[in-house]
Amino acid sequence: MSIPDLLSAGADDAVALSAPGGGPTLTYRALREHVADVTGWLASQGIGPGDRVGIVLDNGPEMAAAFLSIGSAATAAPLNPSYRAEEFEFYLSDLGAKLLVVAAGKDSPSLGVAEKLGIPVARLTPHPERGAGSFSLHGNSGGTPRSVRPPSPDDIALVLHTSGTTSRPKIVPLAHKNIAASASNIRRTLGLAAQDRGLVIMPLFHIHGLIAALSAPISAGAEVCCTPGFNALKFFGWMDETKPTFYTGVPTMHQAILLRAPVNAAVLQHHRLRFIRSSSSALPPTVITELERVFGVPVVEAYGMTEATHQMASNPLGGPRKAGTVGPSGGPEIRIANDRGETVPRGQTGEIVIRGPNVMTAYENNPKANAEAFYGDWFRTGDQGVMDADGYVAITGRLKEIINRGGEKISPREVDEIIMEHPAVHQCVTFAMPHDMLGEDVAAAIVLRQGKAATDKELREFASARLAPYKVPRKILIVSEIPVGATGKLQRIGLAQKLGLA
Repeated sequence: MSIPDLLSAGADDAVALSAPGGGPTLTYRALREHVADVTGWLASQGIGPGDRVGIVLDNGPEMAAAFLSIGSAATAAPLNPSYRAEEFEFYLSDLGAKLLVVAAGKDSPSLGVAEKLGIPVARLTPHPERGAGSFSLHGNSGGTPRSVRPPSPDDIALVLHTSGTTSRPKIVPLAHKNIAASASNIRRTLGLAAQDRGLVIMPLFHIHGLIAALSAPISAGAEVCCTPGFNALKFFGWMDETKPTFYTGVPTMHQAILLRAPVNAAVLQHHRLRFIRSSSSALPPTVITELERVFGVPVVEAYGMTEATHQMASNPLGGPRKAGTVGPSGGPEIRIANDRGETVPRGQTGEIVIRGPNVMTAYENNPKANAEAFYGDWFRTGDQGVMDADGYVAITGRLKEIINRGGEKISPREVDEIIMEHPAVHQCVTFAMPHDMLGEDVAAAIVLRQGKAATDKELREFASARLAPYKVPRKILIVSEIPVGATGKLQRIGLAQKLGLA
């Protein structure tokens, strides 16, 4: 299956995309026609299957339609619009992008980077009067026109970077068959149907938003209502206006929504969701209890990662939901393995490993990472967990050092390298420190060069000019030396405790 196959699920006159504000909606017939138009335009520019197209757009129906159409025609590479120039340069050059799509009239650091790298730019002009998400592209790539070819299941539809700790961020290529499998898994888990309406509050440059909030309901012929991005102050107004049957988010979103619930009791009385979904980081059991009390509907906690095209496990909507677990398999095979890749007995702790049609085949151009990431055809998640007698998985820790800041995954190595560019910095080790709301936040320990001076405020400002806001360390400790392990290696795990931040 492919993305166009997912789009075939919706009835011609059923609503595919909408947005708060009451403008015209886009039907499935119109969405399929739109995908064909974009495919034709890209082919006229010499862009087709396998070619990478960087997408730098704010959340909204145009971003949803851009992913579905560009992913159907070529390889979509959505990028966080808040990236700084240095980040755009790394990602666009690493991807080998053939084209960059940016909204007309939008000033983005990616434009200067594209000019520097010689990447053609296509400007996207929205046409909301034709239906939510409708747009046209304008530009000239200079490429030789090519014929339109429907994608095959093995064609790469989406590429995203996943953070690495001991090396540069890795490219995760996801084929059409991976996206179709994961969308189908989530559709089955949640019992999604054409009568559902999802409210998108997740960013659509993130695997959670692209698959659970967008692709899964589309595969059911349901309606997807695209907001401009999460805003706790506007959430209940959107809920009142659009009457969704579900939304999916990360724990920090749910917690912010709960804070606004007491002053929105009338909305809660008049509109009932069918369920709430949570993923990307652990949802505290107390928050699950409070969400279910306030909304009066089940909260489904799931477990996902980019390499699995999002969902790996999920508490069932119609069966027992066990707080503190991420449920049984939500699609792929799951087992708990020891450090030799052998399955351990139920109830024993080990590494969570998976395999299935939603799991990527390999990282791109990274044999070292691939050798470390697989036991045969079983992908090593890097997460430590335990499986109970019923097959429910509880995550007990992380073998990887990735910082999980409220669902945003941050590579410590990337932050290290940026801060190390400061002329006063001799050594930098970025690590996770505990945070009440986010679960984890970013901290850094820094040793200054002899005879040089810099304050923590100055170093934060230096990082802020070069990194997206969520990657900037909230705490910088200037120390005389950084603790090392028994073998003399710098160790990120446990550093927060050693430095008094735990």
